[in-house]
Amino acid sequence: MSAGPGSDQPAPARQFTATDRRALASVATQFFVNGALFASFFPRLPEIRDRVGIGIEQVGLLLSVAGLAGLLGSAAVGPAVSRFGSRRVMIVFGALMALSLPVIGFATGPLVLVVGLIGMQVFDPLVDSAMNLQGSWLSGRRHTPVMSRLHGLWSLGTVIGGLASSRLAAAGVSLQVHLAGAAAVLGLALIYVGRGLLRVDEHHVAPAAAEPGARGPSGSAAADDDVGPDAGASGDGGGGSIVLALLAASGLFAVAVETVSSDWAAFRFTDDFDTPAGRAALAYVAVTTGMTTGRFAGDWAGQRLGADRLRVLTNTLTFAGLALALLVDSPPLSLLGLLASGIGAASMLPTIYDRAARHPGRPGAGLGALTAGLRVSGLSMPVLVGGLAATSLSVGSAMAIVTLPAVIGFALAGRALARR
Repeated sequence: MSAGPGSDQPAPARQFTATDRRALASVATQFFVNGALFASFFPRLPEIRDRVGIGIEQVGLLLSVAGLAGLLGSAAVGPAVSRFGSRRVMIVFGALMALSLPVIGFATGPLVLVVGLIGMQVFDPLVDSAMNLQGSWLSGRRHTPVMSRLHGLWSLGTVIGGLASSRLAAAGVSLQVHLAGAAAVLGLALIYVGRGLLRVDEHHVAPAAAEPGARGPSGSAAADDDVGPDAGASGDGGGGSIVLALLAASGLFAVAVETVSSDWAAFRFTDDFDTPAGRAALAYVAVTTGMTTGRFAGDWAGQRLGADRLRVLTNTLTFAGLALALLVDSPPLSLLGLLASGIGAASMLPTIYDRAARHPGRPGAGLGALTAGLRVSGLSMPVLVGGLAATSLSVGSAMAIVTLPAVIGFALAGRALARR
């Protein structure tokens, strides 16, 4: 029996076994670890810039070079998952990500810094896709969805990592000690993660027909994003190709909003407000705290409001929060705006990741398209923001020029996906 379009009850799921619960705990841990890894160095980028001896424009350029490597990693997602399985992909490339972190900490020149950044970016799409695949499969087996909460754990990892970075920077702890220690702790967590992950991947095939109003693994009505002329189409057909293109576009816009607002938040305060490094890192924490709050509430809100209303509400909040944070020259109001934009943007990636993970056909095809969009954004946005900030524009204005149109783009792409 399936729920009707207006029902709050998800479709019945199979029994959630002890093995599934253990796998979910492992996936949840990996989400947290992944967030903490990136939050270990992004809040301290202003210090890294000064240590390496480059300007803000060069920071953007190096991040974009690393983003190019991430695009190559995205292209390997489908083949890697198909050949090795999501569990092995997550463990091996998660360990390589952790090993890349100390390289950033010990960098004293642009070349070593970009090597460390490339290591983080090229392996991240593989780990990211593997953990989202397992998370989506496990969410589909439960009676209640968990994808938003899993992404909430990623955001919680960024909050914890960001707070630790802020405190360590204020205490004068060196980047080398900080990042080497973080890599060791987070790398050891992979031992626990690897023992509990699902060992057999699911394979989604195109259904003959989908019942209108049936709910998918995320608990959202299938009529919102899966039922239509292209529903169930493989990535080979024209309709399937359109869906893959929309997934890529959604990923591009979502990452432009999320990463620019978080990764450049510390520069907004150091360069625009002349805030000390330890306190400036709290701007990063404001964004990630908002995202954590929004993501832990996301599954609950999605079931009660419905996908359409939630999408309109969160996009509006994101736009208003970013406008306040980036266009009003007041540190307290900027922090408030960053917090609000984080709450609004929280549902962007969990929703689109779940949709991509459920794309029928070869495992990882939908996520490969999505992560390609993510990496194109990661490639282009840093050099764009850095180049704009190096002009007479403030960092806040440069961020606004990129993020505000991206919110609108994400809303339009999401609406098109919902119709399919």
